[in-house]
Amino acid sequence: MDALRPRRLILAAFAILFSTAFALALTPHPEHPKQGLVDMLLEYLEARYPAEDLQGDILYVSVLRQSMFHVRSGQLLSEYRIATAKAGLGEQEDSYRTPTGLHRISEKIGAEVPPLGILKDRRFTGELADPDFAGVDKDWITSRILWLDGLEPGVNQGGRVDSHARYIYIHGTANERSLGTASSQGCVRMYNADVIELFDRVPVGTLVVILDN
Repeated sequence: MDALRPRRLILAAFAILFSTAFALALTPHPEHPKQGLVDMLLEYLEARYPAEDLQGDILYVSVLRQSMFHVRSGQLLSEYRIATAKAGLGEQEDSYRTPTGLHRISEKIGAEVPPLGILKDRRFTGELADPDFAGVDKDWITSRILWLDGLEPGVNQGGRVDSHARYIYIHGTANERSLGTASSQGCVRMYNADVIELFDRVPVGTLVVILDN
């Protein structure tokens, strides 16, 4: 018998339970508050990534709901509307897809950039984006950047699947109307006010988990 089979079965069971709990937790019901989602998330992460310290800040990106949850010390602090990739999920370079799995924030860029300030090559251009001209053909990066490092070799770290080398960010967007739909080119888009708030709240090293549920 495969020695890893019991652990795989446990992880599969957690994935099923977590998906069910997620759906229930986001449904208004006194017996299933969103804190229940957080508790199930932490149980899943403990089983899936036993070597990681889960006591600090964690950002959970739910691709299905196009939402991101900020958890600190096991408590849900905030929920943000986001946008992940229009092309769906994937880790290959040049795929324009959002990678899954465990990441961490490796760099925070743009602390002094004004809201809607356009960043190109991670530098403020001196220009402000005009939301009225921010159509789907303009993937402006605005206000702040949280640059992600993949933590899973062969999944989102190294070779042609390296999230950092793919420039996968959490960032502001001028096209705020796109939020709540899968519409980015691979990054995680946020409202400008939200990404500025999040930038100030979380440190470098914060864990980010991206899941298709």
